[in-house]
Amino acid sequence: MKRTILFLLVQLVISSLAFGQEVYQWVDEKGTIHFVDDLTLVPEKYRDQAQKKDPSKIPFSSYEAESRDKPDEGPEQRDLIGRGEDWWRAKVKEWNEKLLHTQKNYETAFAEWKAKEKELDESKFKPNSFKRKLKAEIKVLEDKLKEWEKQRGEAKNMVEKVLPKEAADYKADPEWLKMKE
Repeated sequence: MKRTILFLLVQLVISSLAFGQEVYQWVDEKGTIHFVDDLTLVPEKYRDQAQKKDPSKIPFSSYEAESRDKPDEGPEQRDLIGRGEDWWRAKVKEWNEKLLHTQKNYETAFAEWKAKEKELDESKFKPNSFKRKLKAEIKVLEDKLKEWEKQRGEAKNMVEKVLPKEAADYKADPEWLKMKE
């Protein structure tokens, strides 16, 4: 009797959790149907087409949907929380692009700073007001350099440390973190 009540109680809790949960469905460029419980897990390029679904009305699991669409292949490999290769590759691409962007902006600001420093060195016979103006411009460029260096460090840390650690923690395939050529 106690087991039956416990079983019914567990079933009630599980069904109430599933009932209150949101599920999003989206289709990738290969035509694969994906289901996730968090909209942020949908790659940005598919978020506008993601549809909110009632979990109790989904007639099959995402595994069945994928295997139905790709009968010759097994289910797509996922990490512990259901993110696949596309999600990880998109994240790596996003952070690599940020790294390149910040590196480019840092180099541009550095070149401008170097030019202003040179101009200040060559302004021995210029008025003091001109020199003060150059020093103020140099200060602004130094602040920009610090900001770009900070952002570059953050992006580099994400690419080299945070994403690999997160992938390991969630049991994602390390190959997903390598950029495709």
